Amino acid sequence: VVARPVLLGIVGESGSGKTTLARALVLVLGEQHVSHVSADHYHRFDRRQRAQRGLTPLHPDCNHLDILQQHLLHLRAGEPVLKPVYRHRDGSFGPAEYLVPRHFVIVEGLLGLHNPAMRDAYDVRVFLDPPEALRRRWKVLRDCSRRGYTTDQVLEELDRREADAEAFIHPQRRRAEIVIAF
Repeated sequence: VVARPVLLGIVGESGSGKTTLARALVLVLGEQHVSHVSADHYHRFDRRQRAQRGLTPLHPDCNHLDILQQHLLHLRAGEPVLKPVYRHRDGSFGPAEYLVPRHFVIVEGLLGLHNPAMRDAYDVRVFLDPPEALRRRWKVLRDCSRRGYTTDQVLEELDRREADAEAFIHPQRRRAEIVIAF
């Protein structure tokens, strides 16, 4: 346990490279020095429930942002948390995991800069902003190869999420200290 870890927040749209960047940073900084958190684990509803409600994971109401915010504050204070687990493979939840903050805590997700308290928890705030055509290609490749979707399903979902991305994800760009565009 570290007295005061360094918190890095990585935010961007689905398929923008958040997890790839986070994993690269874990390798560079050393796995023994980094705790990595995906904010996707804080989804409020499983995949089936989201479909029934007509919500996308990009909408704040679809996520436990209150719990994520609380966990960020605990991690920043060097305190462990019992974090939820979301399984992308099938869109369900698994048993919670005990997470101890190490020297660096990397939190990556869709809504990490959504409110002032979460923004203030980070030492560094990064927003990933690849060109839309590239992001869509990355998302199709990932979701078809690892999450069992067809190309048409992914493209339909991207279109369905557009309004929420514009309303909730894109405004976070101006809250980041570093914007990475490709």
